[in-house]
Amino acid sequence: MTPDEFRRVGHEIVDLIADYRAHVSERPVMAPCGPGHVKSQLPSTPPVSPESFEAILRDLERVVLPGLTHWQHPRFFGYFPCNGSLSSVLGDYVSSGLGVLGLAWQSSPALTELEEVTTDWVRQMVGLSEQWQGVIQDTASTSTLVALLLARERTARYALDRGGLQTVDHPLVVYTSQHCHSSVDKAALLAGFGRDHVRHVPVDDGYAMRADALSRSIERDLDTGLQPCAVVLTTGTTATTALDPVAAVCDAVERYGVWVHVDAAMAGSAMVLPECRWMWEGVERTDSIVLNPHKWLGAAFDCSVFYVRDVQHLIRVMSTTPSYLQSAADGRVKNYRDWGIPLGRRFRALKLWFLIREQGVEQLQARLRRDLANAQWLAAEVSHTPGWRVLAPVPLQTVCVRHEPAGLEGDALDRHTLAWVDRINQSGQAYLTPAVLDGRWMARVSIGAEQTEREHVEHLWRLIQEAVKGS
Repeated sequence: MTPDEFRRVGHEIVDLIADYRAHVSERPVMAPCGPGHVKSQLPSTPPVSPESFEAILRDLERVVLPGLTHWQHPRFFGYFPCNGSLSSVLGDYVSSGLGVLGLAWQSSPALTELEEVTTDWVRQMVGLSEQWQGVIQDTASTSTLVALLLARERTARYALDRGGLQTVDHPLVVYTSQHCHSSVDKAALLAGFGRDHVRHVPVDDGYAMRADALSRSIERDLDTGLQPCAVVLTTGTTATTALDPVAAVCDAVERYGVWVHVDAAMAGSAMVLPECRWMWEGVERTDSIVLNPHKWLGAAFDCSVFYVRDVQHLIRVMSTTPSYLQSAADGRVKNYRDWGIPLGRRFRALKLWFLIREQGVEQLQARLRRDLANAQWLAAEVSHTPGWRVLAPVPLQTVCVRHEPAGLEGDALDRHTLAWVDRINQSGQAYLTPAVLDGRWMARVSIGAEQTEREHVEHLWRLIQEAVKGS
């Protein structure tokens, strides 16, 4: 493809994306197709001869778009928001178009230094002190894995420089909430702790970790010859957006010397609002934090910012310095290859830089406040309607609801819940994701798509009330 051909087709693709965003509300939210439908419309072997972009774009419209669940739809209330604000999309487009790679500072100086600037901007935006330094990872899953590797090596006194975990005298233990994200368990397994040495600490009535239960769990492990290593707290759990008590946990574990990591993948964006920072009170006493601007804040996926206080420890654990990557500038610059798992790095900072500059902190704050207010409106409506219940506190933008008709309980209630949620999803008018809470199914209403306004939440509430009549 020549630059002139790229210019022509590029204009068409920008128009296509702009039209898609302008009219996404007219599409069914959930993909109306079954397993194998998209695959059946595509050839099973690659093309031998070149195909025109006209043909490619026709198949994009004909096959791919109808097979999507539309995360940018104003009535998408599933999972958590994954907003690709158009300004950030353009930053991602520029990153791919420039085609540069960050192996070391010298391989693309602007790639590194813009990442320094944007991660520090985010640090300031969420109210963290200057002792924190950040790096952009792909997802919170990777960031949590890195955090547990750092915890492991601090507790094991850099066993990686010797015989690894085989040389540790006492098995190391990780503690997390019963409501932690599945990536925490996965990271603990990949970091070598083993399933037997991951503790899921009981939660309180608001589904947040109990600091007293954590202390008791640690003491039991010490009594049996195990070594406490790390605590992973969650600010904004997946099922209910519960807030583990950061300050209370730091008080409880201070004397044990464990690493404290905060998974704020979802709620980290809320810290842009000063009135929300109580949610992670005590965070300055922790060791590492992850927040995902690619969730609620609006950066195009993937963009997860990982912060640590002890950068030298991070570099010692993660560094690789082969001769072909060394340069005279190394002692005066950051080499982000030593701040995470991959050697090569995409220019992710561009999409965050574009977003923050185009929106400004004030507009980002206004959108988050809008979503918080919409969640409170819906929670109040549900609470005041007979037969309906809000099942968990609503500190953020997710409302956990259940319809509980008189005389319906147990498995029958579960079937009722799953039936009306499925009815809504199959209708294409909205999208919800159910989850299990206290052993029973409920519906999560996660508000936060960029185009979602009060009218869309009101429409959802009417739709929900109609849907239960058919269950």
